Amino acid sequence: MARLPGLGPRSARRAVLHLVRRRGQLLGPLAEAMAEVARTARECVSCGNIATDDLCPICADPKRATGLLCVVEDVGDLWAMERTGAFTGRYHVLGGTLSALDDVGPEDLGLPRLEARIGAEAVTEVILALNATVDGLTTAHYVADLLEGRVQVTSLAQGVPVGGELDYLDDGTIGAALKARRRL
Repeated sequence: MARLPGLGPRSARRAVLHLVRRRGQLLGPLAEAMAEVARTARECVSCGNIATDDLCPICADPKRATGLLCVVEDVGDLWAMERTGAFTGRYHVLGGTLSALDDVGPEDLGLPRLEARIGAEAVTEVILALNATVDGLTTAHYVADLLEGRVQVTSLAQGVPVGGELDYLDDGTIGAALKARRRL
């Protein structure tokens, strides 16, 4: 349990003790649910989301805008975007970001599949929704260069979050917000 992301040794120990104490109510059903996930979960052949069929519900939905493609780093980012309900297009999961330190190059990401989708799905705009880290920004620039001249490439705005107070923000966030300012 301590190997799971977000759980340290103490949190993992508390979770295990809770499960053991309620093994009849929790442990058996959890084990069955985990076995079901192991048996049925797979990667969507189109976008890389997690699904139980070849196509995830998003890719299979005919109401989704086919001309818009939102590129994210991983499935968790896709789920975060979906929670907002603000995006009505389709997604593409890269499966990571470029990283010289971790020896992750373009061939390790879902870039060939992305290029194939651009033509096959008549995509008109690719929205890069990558994390504002060095690796995320490097990947965004690489993808933008890769798709230059074929499709419009945009990225999410960066800067002051809703409800944010300037005094509590880091210098990079304030700088990005100042550069991305817009007319009211």
